[in-house]
Amino acid sequence: MRYFFLCVLSLALLAQTRPETLINKKLDAWHVAASQADEKAYFDLIHPEGIFMGTDATERWTKDQFLTYARPFFSKGKGWSFKSIRRSVTFSKDGQTAWFDEDLDTPNLGPARGTGVLVQTISGWKIILYNLTITVPNPLMPNIKNQIELFLKNTYKGDL
Repeated sequence: MRYFFLCVLSLALLAQTRPETLINKKLDAWHVAASQADEKAYFDLIHPEGIFMGTDATERWTKDQFLTYARPFFSKGKGWSFKSIRRSVTFSKDGQTAWFDEDLDTPNLGPARGTGVLVQTISGWKIILYNLTITVPNPLMPNIKNQIELFLKNTYKGDL
């Protein structure tokens, strides 16, 4: 019985150190940091050369640009709440790069999806790319497309 317990404990400890488990913990901690408006914890998980792509076509931010965008929200204790309800993680052959996709439960956006890339650094895994998207059911796409085109036409008055 003691041997069985040690085997189960060993397997549990091994599972906690699996690279996929570490990535999942990092990403979950990142989402928690955003929901708690913890600027330091949130931005510490982004690589210095990281890129965040938001849902709007204009939202392609370097880490510093994204920090500038987020700071007014975080300083007021307001973040955003993303909870991963499904995530898939894949690793490069050398184990130094991981890419993932996740389905998100978000109170403000509704169903959303995040995709990204992490790289192994001397200080651990860091997010070097994150792309947040809103999922649009295919039957709704023609109407959404028309609304976007109308918005762009009226907003940019043909300057595109």
